[in-house]
Amino acid sequence: MLEIMDTTLRDGEQTSGVSFAAQEKLSIARLLLEELHVDRIEIASARVSDGEFASVKRVSKWARANGHIDQIEVLGFVDGRLSLDWIQNAGCRVINLLCKGSLKHCVHQLKKTKEEHIVDIRQVLASAEEMDITVNIYLEDWSNGMRESEDYVYFMVDSLKDEAVVKRFMLPDTLGILNPDETRNFCTRMITRYPDIHFDFHAHNDYDLAVANVFEAVKAGIKGIHVTVNGLGERAGNAPLSSVVAVLHDQLNLKTDLQEDKINSVSKVVETYSGIRIPHNKPVIGENVFTQVAGIHADGDNKKNLYYNDLLPERFGRERQYALGKTSGKANILKNLQQLGIELDDDMMKRVTERVIELGDKKEMVSLDELPYIISDVLKNEQEEQVIKILNYSLSLTHGLKPMATVKMEVNGGVYEQSASGHGQYNAVSKAMWKIYKSLNKPTPELLDYVVVIPPGGQTNAFVQTIITWRFKEKVFKTRGLDGDQTVAAIKATIKMLNIID
Repeated sequence: MLEIMDTTLRDGEQTSGVSFAAQEKLSIARLLLEELHVDRIEIASARVSDGEFASVKRVSKWARANGHIDQIEVLGFVDGRLSLDWIQNAGCRVINLLCKGSLKHCVHQLKKTKEEHIVDIRQVLASAEEMDITVNIYLEDWSNGMRESEDYVYFMVDSLKDEAVVKRFMLPDTLGILNPDETRNFCTRMITRYPDIHFDFHAHNDYDLAVANVFEAVKAGIKGIHVTVNGLGERAGNAPLSSVVAVLHDQLNLKTDLQEDKINSVSKVVETYSGIRIPHNKPVIGENVFTQVAGIHADGDNKKNLYYNDLLPERFGRERQYALGKTSGKANILKNLQQLGIELDDDMMKRVTERVIELGDKKEMVSLDELPYIISDVLKNEQEEQVIKILNYSLSLTHGLKPMATVKMEVNGGVYEQSASGHGQYNAVSKAMWKIYKSLNKPTPELLDYVVVIPPGGQTNAFVQTIITWRFKEKVFKTRGLDGDQTVAAIKATIKMLNIID
């Protein structure tokens, strides 16, 4: 079976600005192994810092107690016993040994011949065998090695393939240079020449081809692939676990132990710990990827799920949503109403649709939680044509000064304008309105209560429903206003009240 090695805690942590605390590393390690069921995880680089040592020690202690210690791997270096001692003292027993996979890296970075490099590697392997530490050989810059010095790559593998302590060879596209054709070609050459060796493929996403390259590597016969949660990693990142799993299961019909329904929750945890937001259009885990926006799509889903594909949201612990906005149609709203258990007649459905489109012009998206507020607003806005209208208003808020408002109103066919200051913007507006009413010798109500409600979730761009309780001539009643702005919602509620008492 294909092995999945997750390197979120090592290569993923090389994302600019990302550093996981010890408890975060332990939490992610547990989620990867016990929730997602990846086969192996690479958790750190040896000799980085005292803090890294403490983190690795904490993870290894947990892994040993829970039967996962052989699934924990640490990147180490060709440095005699230094990396091996660090790894052993941290409680681990698998080293991913970083060797040079291209001639130019060997000559220009190490300033050694390939023969000298092999001597140094064998010294580490001998020590690892004595210490009972398993070795996986990382052929750093292997992709450039295959492009520019293929004989060097074969020399490295020929020289090390019979070492008993070596379990795997890892083929990294270190600089993310490969395309799918090259990946398939290079992996096929390696597997054809060495059919008995377990090869891993490690993709980087510099050309946005990491998942496609993994696809081709697996088709070529690679036995292990490396991924990171949310595609974290240096530069453009690594192959994202979520997309790779979907491709393996759906496009290649491969079976793995990975638990698809845990992917979204684990991705959210890593998003929180890393501080790197998941793009809304990220396949499988992005906020928008299971949201239908166009009304025609919702209509098609109502008719035999015409716009479904194999990426069903339920597989990944998600739900399909139907966006409400200016491109919404009746079908989108119907789908949302079905989720809420609300039924509307044709006339009310038409008016709610018109209101959603109107509000969608002011706000990019209307949420499911906001829909009941919109329905309520439509239902409670059935009075006859308004005789009291706000024609225009201007609000001024200056630090250290009271808010100012200028209001132009139409009252029973006449147009009037007044200005006033207040303790808040709405207070200033209402004072200006009451000035107009006083000039007309019209009575004004008493404001008894003022409540602002937003839908669950508390998004800062949510619609606001303002509910105001009034007393007028011993009668107590409420009016509601709905808008993206609290003050505007309150003004709408006030106009409704004035039309009721007129």
